Amino acid sequence: MKNNRKFRRWLDDMKLGHPLTIAGPCSAESRVQVLETAKKLTGGRVTVFRAGVWKPRTKPGNFEGVGEIALPWLREVKKETGLEPFIEVATPYHVEKALAHDIRMLWIGARTSANPFAVQEVAEALQGNRDIIVMIKNPVNPDLSLWIGAVERIYRAGIENLGVIHRGFSVYQQTPYRNKPKWQIPLNFKRQFPDIPLIIDPSHICGRRDCIFDIAQMALDLQYDGVMIESHVRPDEAWSDAKQQVSPETLHDIIRRLMVRKPEAEEDIYRNKINAFRRHIDIIDDQLLELLAERMRVVRNIGKLKRAQNISLLQPGRWNKIIEKVTQFAKDHQLSEEFIRSIYTAIHEESLWQQKNGKKIEED
Repeated sequence: MKNNRKFRRWLDDMKLGHPLTIAGPCSAESRVQVLETAKKLTGGRVTVFRAGVWKPRTKPGNFEGVGEIALPWLREVKKETGLEPFIEVATPYHVEKALAHDIRMLWIGARTSANPFAVQEVAEALQGNRDIIVMIKNPVNPDLSLWIGAVERIYRAGIENLGVIHRGFSVYQQTPYRNKPKWQIPLNFKRQFPDIPLIIDPSHICGRRDCIFDIAQMALDLQYDGVMIESHVRPDEAWSDAKQQVSPETLHDIIRRLMVRKPEAEEDIYRNKINAFRRHIDIIDDQLLELLAERMRVVRNIGKLKRAQNISLLQPGRWNKIIEKVTQFAKDHQLSEEFIRSIYTAIHEESLWQQKNGKKIEED
């Protein structure tokens, strides 16, 4: 998949020397609220105005958006402010109505992108509209293949003006975020599809206002192409997701403080130092891999002993002691406990697999 060059030029023009900035309320609530918010977002770096028209909600009875009546308000936003309207679509009906109101920027939400049937229906409704721009949010579940599949379905419908939005992933465990960033997944997407713009949605990752700047800056440090931040003229009175929306004034301050860093440096001193650090990391990585291989050889011997004695693979008491030890190690060495636990959980899962399949591995 490669993007239309026209889209890339448009994106560069919209960025105006800084990251593409998309902002607007979680939900379009009224004509007054939409226009007032849009007007307060102008005069800065915002070039695209987002607003939820149809809102997929977890439970019935929650506010699900005002629907089609908001579409003329967004046309008015474009006429009065020059901001390009940007809305979510989840069904062929949504696509039909959006295009009928000359809305040329659409996104597919996380719940929809997780459903190949729904994405295919949207793709078929988009067929033949080559000039529109479609951005696909990552699915709610951390599945890179599912995300790529959604993008491919839209691309095969003839839509080449594609972008993706990283809005974080749902996890069962309690985390500091509403949706865990899991940075490696979008970075793997970027590695495979460097031509497709990658946008960060810190509002949905954070679920609250106080960490929006940090997540947005992290994304720009990772060479994302832009940000999408929810902004409401009176955020505390918002009908949906009030805690994660910021006022236009706060939004302008966030964008002003964000820094775009150079991808590379030309100075020889910097290059020599960074290359020395990287060579050191390569040596450490080689040692880590050798130690992991050695650990799994020991694990296979443990599996052989357990099979001979008819002992179950899982030993909860032993596993709990390991977790206690590595968690304390993380605390003592200023490491993230969550990071260390996730590494050892993966090692434990691989160890169980190695114990179970050790005989077959050795025979192969």
